[in-house]
Amino acid sequence: MATKQSTRAGNIRKFELHQAKNADKDSVDTSIDISNSVTEIKYYEDILSNSVSLTAVIAETGGTDNKDIGNKGILDGLPVRGGEPCDIFIEDHDGNPLNFKDETKLYVNRVRNVISGTSKDVYVIDFTTRELFANEQCRVVKRYDGKISENIKQILTKDTSKGSGIKTEKKVEVDETGLEYNFIGNDRKPFYVCTWLASKATPATVGKIGGSAGYLFYETYKGYNFRSIDALFDQSKNEVKGEYLFSNTDDDPVGYDNKILDYTIDRDIDLQNNLVMGAYANRTLFFDFYAMNYKVRNYSVDESGAADENEGAGSKDKIETAGKQGSFPGDTVADEFRKPISRLMNRVIDIGTLPAGKDALDQLETWKDKPTKPTYDSTKIMVQSVMRYNQMFAIKINITIAADFDLCAGDLIKCEFPQISTDPNTPTNDKSGGIYMISSLCHRLTTRDAYTSLTLVRDTFGKKSST
Repeated sequence: MATKQSTRAGNIRKFELHQAKNADKDSVDTSIDISNSVTEIKYYEDILSNSVSLTAVIAETGGTDNKDIGNKGILDGLPVRGGEPCDIFIEDHDGNPLNFKDETKLYVNRVRNVISGTSKDVYVIDFTTRELFANEQCRVVKRYDGKISENIKQILTKDTSKGSGIKTEKKVEVDETGLEYNFIGNDRKPFYVCTWLASKATPATVGKIGGSAGYLFYETYKGYNFRSIDALFDQSKNEVKGEYLFSNTDDDPVGYDNKILDYTIDRDIDLQNNLVMGAYANRTLFFDFYAMNYKVRNYSVDESGAADENEGAGSKDKIETAGKQGSFPGDTVADEFRKPISRLMNRVIDIGTLPAGKDALDQLETWKDKPTKPTYDSTKIMVQSVMRYNQMFAIKINITIAADFDLCAGDLIKCEFPQISTDPNTPTNDKSGGIYMISSLCHRLTTRDAYTSLTLVRDTFGKKSST
């Protein structure tokens, strides 16, 4: 692979650290812009993380223009003890901004790696969101009925217990879910509940209920997301945010948005791990304690479509894929490894628990009408969601490009990689090239250059006809 090329620097427009509000002190807002002391910034997003974060390396000499701080260092002069809000405005070379202010401002989480000196202090400050702290201070306590998608909105934007709650003012993007699920919060943290509900959710799209189960709950610069994996991979509804090419030349690629500076293949196939997770064939026993019986649900990647609850089931024809349909990594695994069941799971069918209704009498009437019907049909959802989570991380590649602050976790991008060949006019690789989803990203900004590191995932090999 080619050596990483230098990229053009971005800009730190503002890095203003405010004194934490305290009822015992004057309400005067003491703040200081420390942008000249910041030597490096790293900003992180991940589809498996409930919160974004930012890390800044500070090198200060102790002198400031703020008369309230004087010649003291920032840590003791402001002081910085945790929870201080910070307005941050940075941009890449093309002017794409990351502007954290008002409801999106970040807060000091911790100070670490302090290297003290007589003329200069160097240390790292980790910043995170207000909602992450609020998540530790409130619990989901009441009962919720109806669609999971509507309950997610309520948990994130309204009170979850008396006098407290996440109550975020950020944008909350939620894909509508199909089946209803009644549950009680049981004093669990809001982010935990949202992540727990993600594995029980399935899109409302007709014909896909149960076949494309599996959601993700995560935060990006644009807000909170409770998104269907199927919807994230749907290229007909999601704009491809950029096209990138890896080559061994220093020239900028023609017809592409940017150049891949370097890349590594993290995972193409992991047979043993896939067998442990039951990615090819698994069996779930669903226990019905009302009838004192059990149901068996088998899943195999060789099956297509939902089958009888006591027979095999699959979902190949029901899900959106990043690559060529029918090119799942497991399709070419030898029969002796692919076909035998490698994972056994157990679930309890919730018959008779939390029936719908506004009060006890209504709930009793609902139960009387269909006493053997489960409140939530886990036999249609749980097996497919386990499969979908495994599939989406089947192929993982790490790439580095020039900084592009317009990219977010969950976005789709197109990447092309060269085919190994002695031909000087090397064609692109049709198997590894195509559409990928950004699983995680790190925007790195220094005084000299700016890069974006991306972890990309996809569920299938090859390219769709449209890519």
